Amino acid sequence: MTSFASFRYLLLLTGFLLASCGSGRHAFTQAGQASYYADKFNGKKTASGATYRPGKRTAAHNTLPFGTIVRVTNPRNHRSVKVKITDRGPHAKGRVIDLSRKAARRIGLVQAGVAPVQLKVVRAMPGSR
Repeated sequence: MTSFASFRYLLLLTGFLLASCGSGRHAFTQAGQASYYADKFNGKKTASGATYRPGKRTAAHNTLPFGTIVRVTNPRNHRSVKVKITDRGPHAKGRVIDLSRKAARRIGLVQAGVAPVQLKVVRAMPGSR
């Protein structure tokens, strides 16, 4: 590889890494359906090893690294909540995130059970998505 080609490759790789970790103007965003954890999961271990507590603002996402902070917004009422990713899921087709009961209540999701949401990474954690 020529030095110019190596430089271009390095520049491209750096841009990709910055975009994928949620920094700058290319932060990770996603839209889809959200649901929330059933009461039967209270006290159970999550995929990260943390214990699920419905009174905490946590969530499950299939690809974001554990510890990532995500703002979840309900476009129907414009309410939002910041949650910490501590688990994997949701495991239902078409859903992008499962919220704790406290987080779901904050954005008006408990009554509906499932609602459209928009996600935006606020603070990315190192790791692969």
